[in-house]
Amino acid sequence: MSTLNYGKLFVSLGERKRSGKLQTASGDDNICQRNEENFAMKNKKIRKIDQMKSIIALLKSRGKKVVFTNGCFDILHVGHIRYLKKAKKRGDILVIGLNTDRSVAQIKGEKRPIVPEKERAEVLSALEFVDYVVLFDEPNPFRLIETLKPNILVKGADWTKNKIIGREIVEKTGGRVVRIPLVRGASSTGVIEKIIRVYCK
Repeated sequence: MSTLNYGKLFVSLGERKRSGKLQTASGDDNICQRNEENFAMKNKKIRKIDQMKSIIALLKSRGKKVVFTNGCFDILHVGHIRYLKKAKKRGDILVIGLNTDRSVAQIKGEKRPIVPEKERAEVLSALEFVDYVVLFDEPNPFRLIETLKPNILVKGADWTKNKIIGREIVEKTGGRVVRIPLVRGASSTGVIEKIIRVYCK
C-alpha cells in the first residue's frame, strides 16, 4: 500500500486554491458559498461591530460584566481553550475580537491565516463559553475597544500591562485589565511548524 505524501498534498491544495481550481466534491462552489452565507445569517453569536456596540450597551445597562479579548485564533489549540475559559470566568459575557484575514496577514505575514476568517469565527462561536465574536480589520484592536468599551479587557501574561492596547480606554471608563498566563509551548505557529517538520519532507 502506498503512503500518502501529505507534504505534496498540502502544496497541491494550496496551488489549486490560489489558481481558483479547487472545487467541492460536487463541483459546485456556489453551494458552499450559499451555505456559508446562510450560516452567518443564522449564527447569532457572530456580530458586526455596530451590532456588538448596541448589545454591549444593553448588557451593561442590565448589570452584566462584559469581558473582551482579541486575537487571530488561526489554528485553535489547547492554549486558546484554557485562555478563553479563564477569560470567561472574569465576568458574565465573553466577547472575542477576531482579526480578519487581511489583518492577520499584516501581523503574521502573507502566508497566514491558514484558516479563513469565516471558519475561524464559526469555530469560536461553537465554544459554549464564548458569547459573541466580532471581526475587526485593523492590525490592533484599539478602535474596536474604543467602540465597544468592555468592563474587563483580558490579554495574555506575555503582554506587560503598560503595553496592552486599549488599557487606558477600559480603565478610564471604570473597567480593569486582566493578564492571564499562557500555556507553555502551545501556539498556532508551533502546530504549523510541526506539520511541516513531520509531513513536508
